[in-house]
Amino acid sequence: MTAKLDPFAAAPALMKSWTSTSMAVASSLEPSLIELVKIRASQINGCANCINMHTAEARAKGETEQRIYLLSAWSEAPCYTDRERAALGWTEALTRLSERHAHESVYQELKAQFTEEEQVKLTLMINVINGWNRIAVGFGLWVDPAVAANTAAKAVA
Repeated sequence: MTAKLDPFAAAPALMKSWTSTSMAVASSLEPSLIELVKIRASQINGCANCINMHTAEARAKGETEQRIYLLSAWSEAPCYTDRERAALGWTEALTRLSERHAHESVYQELKAQFTEEEQVKLTLMINVINGWNRIAVGFGLWVDPAVAANTAAKAVA
């Protein structure tokens, strides 16, 4: 895949702000949960760049290969907590919003596992990763995870 353009070069101030916001939202909940959400939304959106990046980040944060590999079938796999299941269900409902609106049962599961503040944080994270998926897929981006980490560190500096 050939990149169509580099959004960091085309709109550096906005991309720096977007990256800073992304990092702030990502640090608002437990890292393992955030990475599972990022990977699952990226799987649904078919974003190879983000799947590659976030599986590498998840491994670096101690996530197991089993849980990464089973993520596309999380609802049938016994290795996820009730909190993770609620988050993944909410991720799927919001990521597939154009296919169907979020079901009340999915929200009730979310509400049982997350405070109101955490619900907002998780919803913002889902919006952020869906945004990154659209930037990456739309512009044909492929970023090495190490390069992305370096870019993110510079963005908040």
